[in-house]
Amino acid sequence: MKDIILGTSGHIDHGKTSLIKALTGIDTDRLKEEKERGITIELGFASLTLPNGRRLGVVDVPGHEKFVKNMVAGATGIDLVAMIIAADEGIMPQTKEHMEICSLLGIKHGIVALTKIDMVEEDWLDLVIEEITEFTKETFLENAPIIPVSSTTGAGIDEFAAALENIAEKIPERICLNRFRLPIDRVFTMKGFGTVITGTVIAGTVKTGDTVCIYPPEIISKVRGVQVHSQSVNEARAGTRCAINFQGLEKSLLNRGYAVSEKNFLKPSYIIDVELNYLKSAKKPLKNNTKVRFHTATVETMANLILLDKEKLETGESCFAQIRLYTPIAAVKDDRFVIRSYSPVKTIGGGVILNPIAKKLKLEAKDKICAVKDAFKEDTEQILLFHIKEAGHKGLGLSDLIIMTNIAEKRLNAVLAKYLSSKTVILLDKENRIYIHKDTLEALIENTKKRLEVFHKDNPLKEGILKEELKSKILYDIKPKLFNLILNNMIKSGIIVLAEDIVRLAAHKVLLLADHKKIREDILKDYEKGGLTPAYASGLIKKFDINAKDAKELFAMLIKEGLLVKAKEDLYFNADAVNLLKEKLVKFLQDNKEITAAQFKKIARVPRKFLIPLLEFFDLSGVTIRVGDQRILRGK
Repeated sequence: MKDIILGTSGHIDHGKTSLIKALTGIDTDRLKEEKERGITIELGFASLTLPNGRRLGVVDVPGHEKFVKNMVAGATGIDLVAMIIAADEGIMPQTKEHMEICSLLGIKHGIVALTKIDMVEEDWLDLVIEEITEFTKETFLENAPIIPVSSTTGAGIDEFAAALENIAEKIPERICLNRFRLPIDRVFTMKGFGTVITGTVIAGTVKTGDTVCIYPPEIISKVRGVQVHSQSVNEARAGTRCAINFQGLEKSLLNRGYAVSEKNFLKPSYIIDVELNYLKSAKKPLKNNTKVRFHTATVETMANLILLDKEKLETGESCFAQIRLYTPIAAVKDDRFVIRSYSPVKTIGGGVILNPIAKKLKLEAKDKICAVKDAFKEDTEQILLFHIKEAGHKGLGLSDLIIMTNIAEKRLNAVLAKYLSSKTVILLDKENRIYIHKDTLEALIENTKKRLEVFHKDNPLKEGILKEELKSKILYDIKPKLFNLILNNMIKSGIIVLAEDIVRLAAHKVLLLADHKKIREDILKDYEKGGLTPAYASGLIKKFDINAKDAKELFAMLIKEGLLVKAKEDLYFNADAVNLLKEKLVKFLQDNKEITAAQFKKIARVPRKFLIPLLEFFDLSGVTIRVGDQRILRGK
């Protein structure tokens, strides 16, 4: 059986609470102050059993203008609204404001209760009904039944319940396609239970034992127990009033306005993109950057309203806007919101959240604003693609995509599979399901190619660039998985070659300029002539007038080509001379097992300034190992 939430609305003292008590036997005014003052201040809750046995969750809201913020919180998740209008007063200011709020929140089903009929004459009743009929024209209540009732005498109560039953049958059942969400509207402690919260489940299901997260503070806790209609249950689903108590969670950590959901699902945000509807009842045009009171679900916070495609908004108009919040919220695309003026406090508009985790848009960036605005006019699949592309190299995870598109998870997976198959979207991180757009990867590949071209031009004598150095040149915050994806794609396409940790363009060859070729030949001749008693490198660099950068690259090239060996800084030897000495050294050790520095000097026939560096070179290159004052052949 489908679950339905009934909510009240209407002006103060029009009999909302009395009607609920007449229907359910429950007095929803629970606070001492409410009893003393005779008005509803906080949200009240009850359950109503209809004649056919269906049970409705009931939310009774305050009607006083000072408590409209509580009314907005209570209206979250309502399927069916009962507009309460007293026969002795008719349409009043909060009747109108509550009607506007219900319309802005997208409520589609309702009924009108004409209360206190025992206090007026029948001909007056006909006038009030006529007034209500005119009032509800072009609203969601236009064709709603108007049921005269008296909570005092009981007149019309059965007819009202029957009308509720008839409307409830026509309300479509909520389909629990997406993950669990419950905006908190009340927090309290109960002896033997600990901290308890209540709210309307607006998506998914929650079970006893589930691990959940409270947003925006992102507190992890475990569901200790679940109640629906004051009865303990194992599970509560979308469309039910629900109470949850948590394991070991302090009441002080929770507030109305927080949302309970799955771990790592929602994302707190200070900026949201919206479609804003400015009410006809507003007194004057709405200026850009106006400070407003922002309401969504059970949240109330201050915000600045940024009109993105208009200088000002006339009454009754709509526009694309960005709301910059003073405190973060955790919302999902298509959530409804209401805005109220800062002072005097009055409902002035509302609408639909288009992107709950938006990026700040600058008013001067007109092209960017138009692109984002136009994207929201597309179907949900194109919106999905737009968000992935906009995310750039950081990509978007599955949870982000769910809250940014509000596509049911099963369908979302199918859409992603289609885009992956066509290679429009790329799965960057399989474990965390992070996606990037193909255009992002192609742009990064092109950028990497240009970086390599610049490097080769500036360093013609180097074979390539170190992999880690290249990574830092592409993007300072690039993730290793994306960097490896770029390199692998470039290798497969034949654009680059990766040898050990050196990256180069496949077409790159180390080319020496004419003057470099001459210097190279002269240096090699010097080292061939010097043999095992060469000139120091610094002397040759000065002799041939080479700059330090070119000299470093030239010597590195000669070592790589196997023409020189480096014994220590500033000291290089002709490779053939060193290899010949190595053969003599190995032969001596094979015959004599060990060698002293004095014996090595006789073989090498070099002064001490070359003798020690050569001995240490053979140690470091794995030919010999020093044992005391002697060397022996290094074992395998």
